[in-house]
Amino acid sequence: MAGDPQAAVERRAAARHLVLHPVTCKEHDPDTFRLIRRHEAVLGHWFAQRLGYRLQVTADTARLSKSTYVPERRPLRTSSGRPLHQLELVTLVLVLGATIAGPSVVSLRDLVDLVRSAAAEAEVLLPADATGRRAFVTSLRWMIDRGLASELHAHVDAYADDEDADAVLQLVPDRIAMLPLPAMSAFGDVLELCARPARQDALRQWLRSRLVEDPVLYRDDLTEDEWAELRRRVSEEERYLDEMFGLLLEVRSEGVAAIDPAGGLSGRAFPAGGTVGHAALLLIEALRGASASGVATARPYEQWWTLQEIAAHLQPLCAKHAARWAADLVQSPERLARAVVDLLLDVRLAEERRDGLESPPGASTATMVRLLPAAGRFSVGGSEAPGADGEGDGLEEDGSLARARSDGPRQDALW
Repeated sequence: MAGDPQAAVERRAAARHLVLHPVTCKEHDPDTFRLIRRHEAVLGHWFAQRLGYRLQVTADTARLSKSTYVPERRPLRTSSGRPLHQLELVTLVLVLGATIAGPSVVSLRDLVDLVRSAAAEAEVLLPADATGRRAFVTSLRWMIDRGLASELHAHVDAYADDEDADAVLQLVPDRIAMLPLPAMSAFGDVLELCARPARQDALRQWLRSRLVEDPVLYRDDLTEDEWAELRRRVSEEERYLDEMFGLLLEVRSEGVAAIDPAGGLSGRAFPAGGTVGHAALLLIEALRGASASGVATARPYEQWWTLQEIAAHLQPLCAKHAARWAADLVQSPERLARAVVDLLLDVRLAEERRDGLESPPGASTATMVRLLPAAGRFSVGGSEAPGADGEGDGLEEDGSLARARSDGPRQDALW
């Protein structure tokens, strides 16, 4: 029924799941897969008409192809959350290409030969040492975790340390064939694919997909005409995004943030618990205070910082929270600085640039970072949320992150 509140809840849950898990297998999450099958027609219409995505559902697999907008910081990750590096990605593409048409059952050694043959044909040089074997195992483990393959005999992990190790894999070619985006066939290379005219041809879909895939869409990301179009239709956009995902839009002069009250829709949550999440929140306060004291406008978003300067800001925080934070990060502020910056970049609260790229060979390049305006919506809850030590450090008594405050969703205000 169109007005059935339970159906609305189910459709939203299914849509949120598909955005996070574009390949969903029945055996991994039978309850959610049942919801996807039950609401397939509505979900397919929503994704196609509103976001320009394509939903395919078979008896045991759901595949959401998202080609309207490709987020810059949304890498493929291992089961531990680590992004796949370049060699692992190249190996994964070669494995998928070599198995898309079968066979359904293959030995590890035969698969290695198939991939090496595919690499030679594509003029790609794969290392034959332990580094190459580890990349091969990581790509296979990524496929296994997503239901594209399974181990029938022995485990592929042994191959990382032993080039003579073997295993038997069952592949699922039908699922592997669902991975390539339909849009890929129309373009000759990656640069041409990324420069496709989807933004101009379907502006409203492109804007919505950016609000779904990115936490913040800044005014500087858009042309004046695009910003005017978004502002003119912001109520309608929020209605669509609320119906599909439960997202609320916070509109400011600098841009639009998609707020997820339920949490979990983004690949990385913020505010977040743990050492990196808490350090990131405190770093925002530190950088805003440091910038405001030296800038007459008290707007910190034009101030660029090196990683060394960020580490220097984190050092006293490490000393203060040494008892609560991870010891390995407390002992290495530089490493913590990189992790914190990566988190802020992922949630679009900061941006980075490389200085010195035009320098002579051998000259050092510096990574420069600055806060972006949406960082201003987060503030450690001083007197409202005192820490266990009573100093307003943003920690609750159990050491978890205190609630970040926002000054509300007023339009045309500044963050």
